Order: sequence, then structure tokens, then C-alpha cells
Amino acid sequence: MRAPQSRTEGGIGERWKSEREEGGTVSVPVIASVGTAHPPGTDQQELWEKFFSRHYSGPTRALAQRIFANSGVSRRQAAVNPLLEDVSDWPTERRMRRYQVEALPLGKEAVGRALTAAGLAAGDIGLFVVCSCTGYATPGLDILLARDLGMAASTQRMFVGHMGCYAAMPGLGAAGDFVTARGRPALLLCAELTSLHLQPSSARVDTQQIVSHALFSDAAVAAAVVPGGRGYALREVSAVTDTSTADHMTWDVTDTGFRMGLSPKVPQVLSNHVQSLVHDLLARHGTSASGVDGWAVHPGGPRILNVVERELSLSPTALATSRQTLDQHGNCSSPTVLLILDRLIRAAPSARRVVMLAFGPGLTLYAALLERTA
Repeated sequence: MRAPQSRTEGGIGERWKSEREEGGTVSVPVIASVGTAHPPGTDQQELWEKFFSRHYSGPTRALAQRIFANSGVSRRQAAVNPLLEDVSDWPTERRMRRYQVEALPLGKEAVGRALTAAGLAAGDIGLFVVCSCTGYATPGLDILLARDLGMAASTQRMFVGHMGCYAAMPGLGAAGDFVTARGRPALLLCAELTSLHLQPSSARVDTQQIVSHALFSDAAVAAAVVPGGRGYALREVSAVTDTSTADHMTWDVTDTGFRMGLSPKVPQVLSNHVQSLVHDLLARHGTSASGVDGWAVHPGGPRILNVVERELSLSPTALATSRQTLDQHGNCSSPTVLLILDRLIRAAPSARRVVMLAFGPGLTLYAALLERTA
């Protein structure tokens, strides 16, 4: 989908331009729209029966079957579907070339939808932030998409790499800071192709790799952040990192793609920090968990959601949207929390306060508070 090349009459692009020309100050960053894009979907059970049941052998197969069955995922998407194309023995160079081929159209579709929904043209964007940890190339997605979509030569760009599942949060923070400081729209894109990093088959028991194969999926999600207007104001982004557990979640570049390391101790580390992170964030804005209408929590897996629910004393339905997203889309790394936000605000458009939570390497926990502006 190609973005519009002229501003919508009376839309956001015209408003911020006229206000700046008149010397007005617009300082509140607002998420005006979210645009999503997915490659073709595949049934989780079909993936198991027709590929992964043969990918593993010996005692590993029975373990893998249990992990797939208890993953909380029933359907996910793949730009490179192992039922059609087995990339497990591909060298990293070949995977990186394929990344660019698949990520560009997916990113363009998500960006186009976000711009259209916000009433923006590509030339309105002052800062373009791109998050991805599943592929690298120079020129990167930020440059190639800015060129193909018709962004201005003066558009600033920022690439956020290797932050993993929480990357959307610092990306949103940077976009929000730019909007506050410059009074111009910013655009965030998170694009991940985890399907490119299928690892070679092995008879060796490697629980961490099995979990990775059972959970991860592909997606691209874009969010338009504008100065004021209707949407969700980004009140604050905060974080905490426990560097003593840095080895609990890793993403290593190998000769056969990027390999995930995922310790079973991750939920315990989250349980040590998530309560104070969220409570302190909300207290700074004069509220508490009971005053939150919607929760967009990154579903690293079912256990992660259970820990968050328990530690924050949430109702059994509070994380329903996060569980639905995991069920229908798997863990898409950085785009996932934005997928949940999009689903949440569509299902509950009257929600006033929303908390976003995401977790990743570090171990790092990120939280953001959003408030509906109109």
C-alpha cells in the first residue's frame, strides 16, 4: 500500500503545519493511528504435524510436542513458511538477503495503513524510527522505505536493533520526545521476520530452542505519533534493567541465522520487578492499577502473562487481549505489543488509560502509560 502524497484536507498534517507557522506550541505526543501487516498464516498444529514433528527426533520429539501444545498459540504467520520452504540449513548471508526481500513490502503495507488512518502524507513525517532485530542490511529498511514512500530528504531516521521484544517501547519514547521537542509528526515501524531464523534439526534436547520454534511469528506494525489531537497521549515511558540476569535472554548471530537463548528463569526475574515498575509509573500520574482500563502486555509466553497477572493483582479478563494476540499471532517480537494495543483499542474504544508492558534482553522491562485525549 502506498502512502498518500498530499495532505488530507483539514487533517493532522495541515493542522501541525499551520500551528507552527502561527507560533503555536503543541507538546503532547499522541498515538493517532496504528497500521498492521502480516504475511500468510499457518495453523500451529499443522506446523507441528507436517514439519516440526520431523524436525526433532528421539526423546526431543516428545518434549517438543508438549511445548508446542502448551504454547498458547493456535495460529501464526510466516514470511518464510517451513511447510513450503525449509531454511534451517541456510547460511546467515542468504537469510539476510531474503530479509530485505520480505521485510520491505510488509513494512510498506503497515506504514501506508498508519499514515492513511492518521490523515498524514509521507512527507509530513519529521522522524522515522524503525525497530528490527531479525535482519540487517545497509542501506536499511529506514532508508529504503523512506525513499519508496516519498518521505522528505530532511526526514530524520533512527534504527533500533537487537533490543528484541521490547524495542517498540524505546522507539515510542524517541518518537514522543521528537514530537514534543519539534512539534512535528513521527512514525514508528516495528518489523520482524523470526521465521528466517529456523535452526537446524537436532536430536539433542534443547528446550530453549524448542520454545523459540513454538512461539515466534512474523509481523510489521507502524504507529503514527503526532502533536496533539485525537488518540492516545503518550504520558510516560519508563524502564528497569536487571543486568545481573543478562544471560537469561540472548539472540546470538551464528553461521545459520540468529539463535535464541531463553532461560526458564525469566518469569521469576519479571516477578521481581514488574510490580514496582508499574506501580511507580502509575503513582507519578496520580493513579493505580485499579484506574487502568486496558493492559497491552507483551506475551513472551503463557507463563509471562500469568506472572504479570499475579504480581499486579489483575482480574482474570484483564489480559484477555494479550492472550488472544498470542493465540492468533504468536510472539512477533517487537511488533507484538503494538498488535495488542491495536486490538485493545478496537475492542474497547472508550478505554481511558492503557498500560503497555514489554520485556526483553537485559533483562529489561519497559512500561508506558497512555491516556485517551478525546
